[in-house]
Amino acid sequence: MFTTIVIFIAILSILVFAHELGHFWTARRFGVKAEEFGFGFPPRIGGIYKNKDGRWKFVWWTKDVEDAGSTIYSLNWLPLGGFVKIKGEQGDRKEEKDSFAYQKIWRRCVILTAGVVMNFAIAAVFLSIGFWIGLPQSLDGINSNARISEQRIQVMQVMADSPAEAFGLQLGDIITSINGQDFTSIEPMQNFIADKEGKELQYQILRGEENLTLNIIPEYREDAGQAGVGIAVAETGLVSYPWYRAIWEGTKATIFMTWFILVAFFNLFKDLILGQGAAIEISGPVGIAVITGQFARLGFVYLLQFTALLSINLAILNYLPFPALDGGRVLFLLIEKIRGKAVPEKVEAIAHNTGFILLMILVLIVTFRDVVKFF
Repeated sequence: MFTTIVIFIAILSILVFAHELGHFWTARRFGVKAEEFGFGFPPRIGGIYKNKDGRWKFVWWTKDVEDAGSTIYSLNWLPLGGFVKIKGEQGDRKEEKDSFAYQKIWRRCVILTAGVVMNFAIAAVFLSIGFWIGLPQSLDGINSNARISEQRIQVMQVMADSPAEAFGLQLGDIITSINGQDFTSIEPMQNFIADKEGKELQYQILRGEENLTLNIIPEYREDAGQAGVGIAVAETGLVSYPWYRAIWEGTKATIFMTWFILVAFFNLFKDLILGQGAAIEISGPVGIAVITGQFARLGFVYLLQFTALLSINLAILNYLPFPALDGGRVLFLLIEKIRGKAVPEKVEAIAHNTGFILLMILVLIVTFRDVVKFF
């Protein structure tokens, strides 16, 4: 459990830090002052900065800095990514040229969007690295230029109330043999099980680095029209490419993943609006930490793939047009463009504060559900 927590914090830190780095770098490129750029969240341990005379100075703890001529680069106590404090980001100091509030609307939109872009970029980098060293993929329709190793049959779904669920088969399990017979393709395995209804079969399973033996009794499955244990499987393997090809494959996979996640979000919101309830599971920090541990046990490349997927999810969530999120702030800028004047600061502040409170309530509810579910 401790290892899972450490890995989860490390992944979250990388994704949040990359997001804030996007805001920081873009703001600096546009000549906007970043008052502080910190690793981790306050309270501050210490930081360095250039004073107004151009000399580097060190500041301890949360002491106010009045002579800073540049960004304070700080190290903070809570190791959860980082943050950037941009001058004028709350709409103040509009008369100063190095203030966020002074910038044209399109520049402010770019600065706010840069964090999301960085999360997509991080996902593409992780997937590109994965395709270079070998990423687990379904072999259905795989590119002819791919190098394939460790071909196997992997569980992609476990049906509810099935023998597989009852006897402990899990998503991601690799079926190495059944009753001592090895299988690397699906059809021979299905044919072998088809006439074994009611007979106990000994499954040899590879789960992460563990070798397990599960005794499962097939039953007649109406969905398949023959005996089975209630799983969906795929022929998978480690797929790799030369580094130059891996970059393209990683970028392409990021685009496809983004599209699939957008469709999933659309269906989720549609079902909620129509009162049909959520058709997919929603996890909070606790649930994501548990899933992180599961992928970590499967191996490094699985964790790399999951981190890329998580980065894309965070990017999309953060760009939703909801107050307190980057997407909500961009929405207010678009309203300002249409109206020809900014929304009153107090109104915008109330909207963002209310949005933040609602998000925190949602996080607490989902976290409570995760605790009940997993513990």
